[in-house]
Amino acid sequence: MRNPFEIVAWFEEAIAEYTGAPYAIATTSCTESIFLCCKYLSVKNCEVTIPDKTYLSVPQSIVQAGGILRFEDIEWQGAYQLKPFPIYDSAKRLTSNMYIKNTYMCLSFHHKKHLKIGKGGMILTDDEDAAKWLRKGRYEGRGEVMYHEDSIEING
Repeated sequence: MRNPFEIVAWFEEAIAEYTGAPYAIATTSCTESIFLCCKYLSVKNCEVTIPDKTYLSVPQSIVQAGGILRFEDIEWQGAYQLKPFPIYDSAKRLTSNMYIKNTYMCLSFHHKKHLKIGKGGMILTDDEDAAKWLRKGRYEGRGEVMYHEDSIEING
């Protein structure tokens, strides 16, 4: 039987291959994906512009990460950028070769989305350092090892 880390790694590799992203980092939700990207890219005290018609957790994630919200009256389909940061709320998009270079695209696996597994999210990126940090961030700052073998370096 595979351990949970192997199963997650297999799922990440499958999503990365399908979307064309070099790295895919599984999370508990698109909300967590957006929050972690905002933390990684340090939106704290920076203005972040999003559409005024979006899911409630997007502005909440920005505020929790310390960002200053600005709403914009725009129509969008499938994905939109958290301007000026290269973060994309892609919760409503999951297509082959969708990955946009030099970005952080956040996916949702909510039961109303394309891959209906009920809960879960994913971050797509081509930034290897970010992928390492985001993997630790999703596990409360821990590595993918047993507790007694870990050296916690960040707050996740």
